[in-house]
Amino acid sequence: METTSRVGAQGALDGPSTSGVEAGGEAQEASGGNRAVDGYLRAAFPWYGLDETFTGPRWLLRVGATADGTVEHGATGHGEVPTYRSEQEQEGQRFAVVVTVASRPVRRSTDGTGVLDATSVSSAAWLAGSGLLSCTWPSQMERSLRDDWLEQQTAAAWELADDLDGPAWSTLSLPVGGVPTAFRYRESEYGWVLAGEARDGVHVGAYGRGMSAYGLGFSVIKDITEYAA
Repeated sequence: METTSRVGAQGALDGPSTSGVEAGGEAQEASGGNRAVDGYLRAAFPWYGLDETFTGPRWLLRVGATADGTVEHGATGHGEVPTYRSEQEQEGQRFAVVVTVASRPVRRSTDGTGVLDATSVSSAAWLAGSGLLSCTWPSQMERSLRDDWLEQQTAAAWELADDLDGPAWSTLSLPVGGVPTAFRYRESEYGWVLAGEARDGVHVGAYGRGMSAYGLGFSVIKDITEYAA
């Protein structure tokens, strides 16, 4: 991953939120409606979602922005809004979340005191992996232990995203705007995660549960406000 440290990557990717889990996506933001869409409208890059073959509900999660308000990434949801209050509520959930990350080189921070790390496909993989964890409740785990589990698993997701050519990942070809595109893909007991390069200067990641990744297609969202309806 084109970052110098885990903290550095979060600094480059996160805005109002400070944790990678929030950056990957918070399910409760799906109910934010017009409040959530304002951040998407400020972005200087296109947003991606599932293509027209998906006919179910669509919703928005929180955008991530730098200290000066520049939007860096966001996520669009498809299917059921995931809940993560208990494992029982997760059973039968069907959703896919598409993460769009602006492609950025290493650049100076707005206050001139340092640099923000470059974004990459690994950045999209990290945000997707942490997003999946954020809406997961492990089997038979006490509520008091989930924060420790989440911290450990988020660190593991970071390591995996930093090694997209490693054995944990396979290659999956999916259409992006109708053009077959190679993605790095992995499955776990909690769901699946994928990440790849799109056009228009962005990286695309996705995560989901209950919906097969193999039949998905991605495209540029023509009207993001439809996700906030």
